[in-house]
Amino acid sequence: MLESTAILKAHHLKVTPQRLAIFKMLRHTNVHPSAETIYNSLQEDHPTMSLATVYKTLDAFVQNGLVQQLNLGEDSYRYDADTSPHSHMQCTVCKSVEDIQQLQQVAPIKQEVQELTGYQLLSEQFYFYGICPECQKTAQ
Repeated sequence: MLESTAILKAHHLKVTPQRLAIFKMLRHTNVHPSAETIYNSLQEDHPTMSLATVYKTLDAFVQNGLVQQLNLGEDSYRYDADTSPHSHMQCTVCKSVEDIQQLQQVAPIKQEVQELTGYQLLSEQFYFYGICPECQKTAQ
């Protein structure tokens, strides 16, 4: 895995302590945090970092293809440093989000969408919603 500093430089992004902290956090988590979650988790080590800095940094990362911005129908976006094609599953109870590796049946759906609409597809995102195993246990 490439070093975070090298990745930011390769994308012509200025390397600042705040950007580095945000990028490292996203690369080392699979919880798909919101900007507010990122801000709160980094406050202790970066007390001068503002929420606006987090938002601007995340926008720069999204624009440069370093992270995915997930719209799960909540009041804010979530972020994922895994930019490979994959889907997401969200628990409707605890709101946790998990990755689902690329489903084999996506290719025929993409082909059908292109044929029906005439669009040239550039990307797609699939979101699935349900109740996670942990929440199912507590509901019983």
